[in-house]
Amino acid sequence: MHIQIYTDGACSGNPGPGGYGVLMMAGEHRKELSDGYRLTTNNRMELLSVIVALESLKKENSQVTIFSDSRYVVDAIEKKWLNGWIKKGFSKIKNPDLWLRYSQIASKHHVNFVWVKGHSTNTHNNYCDQLAVAASKLKNLKIDEGYENKTNGLF
Repeated sequence: MHIQIYTDGACSGNPGPGGYGVLMMAGEHRKELSDGYRLTTNNRMELLSVIVALESLKKENSQVTIFSDSRYVVDAIEKKWLNGWIKKGFSKIKNPDLWLRYSQIASKHHVNFVWVKGHSTNTHNNYCDQLAVAASKLKNLKIDEGYENKTNGLF
C-alpha cells in the first residue's frame, strides 16, 4: 500500500519555540502527529516532521511519497546533496544529527519527495502547518537536544 505523508514545521522566531505537524494517509487510514519544542529552528522542525513520520511506519520497505513545502528538505534529498554531506562528514553543514537520523530511517523505505507551495492551496499542507503552529504553543514544550545542547556538530 502506498503511503502519502504531508509534513510541515513552524517556528516563532528563528530560533524560537517551534513545532511540527504530520498527516499520514494510506487507503482509509489516517494518522496525525505533532509535537513542540521550546527552542529550535524552522529547518529543524521541517526535517524532524519527515523523520518522525518515517519512524512511525510499522512495516519496512513501505512505498512513501512525502509532500513538503521545505526546499531545504526536498532539495537536500532530491538533488542528492545529502549524499555529498555524508561523504564529507557533514563539514560545515547544519543539523547533522537530524540528517543522520533521516538517512538511517529513509534507507528502510522507498521514499519520494514532492515539493508543494507553502501557505497556498494545498489543504493537507495547510493543515500540517496548523498542527505545527498549535504544537509550538503547547505548555511544557520539549527540549530539542540537538539544538539546545549544540550537538549540532557531529558528536
